[in-house]
Amino acid sequence: MFDPNRYDGRMPYRRCGNSGLLLPAISLGFWHNFGAIDDLGEARRIMRRAFDRGITHFDLANNYGPPPGSAEDNVGRILTEDFAGHRDELILSTKAGHLMWDGPCGEWGSRKHVLASLDQSLRRLRVPYVDIFYSHRPDPVTPLEETMAALAHAVHQGKALYVGLSKYPLKMLRKAVKLLKETGVRCLVYQPPHSILNRWIEAEGILPWLEDHAIGCVAFSPLAQGMLTPKYLDSIPPGSRADRAEGFLRPEQVEAQRERIRALADLAAGRDQPLHHLALQWVLGRPGMTSAIIGARTVAQLDDNLRALDGPPLDARTLEAIDMLAPPVPHKEAEG
Repeated sequence: MFDPNRYDGRMPYRRCGNSGLLLPAISLGFWHNFGAIDDLGEARRIMRRAFDRGITHFDLANNYGPPPGSAEDNVGRILTEDFAGHRDELILSTKAGHLMWDGPCGEWGSRKHVLASLDQSLRRLRVPYVDIFYSHRPDPVTPLEETMAALAHAVHQGKALYVGLSKYPLKMLRKAVKLLKETGVRCLVYQPPHSILNRWIEAEGILPWLEDHAIGCVAFSPLAQGMLTPKYLDSIPPGSRADRAEGFLRPEQVEAQRERIRALADLAAGRDQPLHHLALQWVLGRPGMTSAIIGARTVAQLDDNLRALDGPPLDARTLEAIDMLAPPVPHKEAEG
């Protein structure tokens, strides 16, 4: 059913921190394009093609859709119908923390929300466990001790093999990792947004801290929600993410970055490659980076992004030019 040559070396695998887990350099994310409003047939084709190309890491969250939960529903159906017998080859990740249901326990980091959310995700995905379970965002009110204890409990229950943290600022990240260690469960991986246009984790010093503590890093939005592609160089195309009411990319974000996007596109053209290939190579070249999560609306788009793995290495001059055009800035100033 699947390509027997999917592990022929075209997709490199990287060790996640100092763990035994290997992740593909490029992972497939389900934040967009896999919800109830999307084409289930195309979603199935994308997942199958990704696996044929050696992508073994599928990244989800409880609230992915729209509506929330529908991406997990669709993926669960496709896993059952198309991937039977291949579960042990796959790394499935999901998250809890963003709004999922009505009432005071429908979001954030309480033990109630975290564990109830995981049970719901497992039912939607139709699996007994996930490989990585994340706290999706820091909770400003719930004690970190409670949230980390809930993550550890998921591992002790056998409902998650590893745990991770997403979008935590460095001060909270340090404390959360320490608290997890005290429960006997290590933090395997950290997942931030990271792209040429969004370098706040560099401004905070998070990447070297992760390396020092042997924690993997998996970046989402490496193309800044599509801003680091040719589609937004001159306008906002109809049907694009910035044009869709249910999306998270707003037209004003694109307009604010357009001059920088054009300059980066010119830099990529000087290397005889498209902007999005340059952007993916840059993220994958960050010190300590394990994997970059890409989204795809079509199989052709997926294949195009994977061609970034074949691009020429970024030389010092190119890296210096990127730093000049888009230097690291603090979190509140970052876009994308």
